[in-house]
Amino acid sequence: MARPTETAAIRAAALSARPIPPVHTILADMVTAHRAGDQHGVNLCAHLAVRAAAPTEVGEA
Repeated sequence: MARPTETAAIRAAALSARPIPPVHTILADMVTAHRAGDQHGVNLCAHLAVRAAAPTEVGEA
């Protein structure tokens, strides 16, 4: 069960705008994650890069 503070934090995050960084920054982070062997980080960066490159295609408009 979620703690009350956790629920409030999730609700606040859902309501706030989170600008996506530029694609070149995301790709640099993806390279760093790959070099570090962080597959989860690579996946997160790849998904974020797609959202940054084509926001209307993935429901961000």
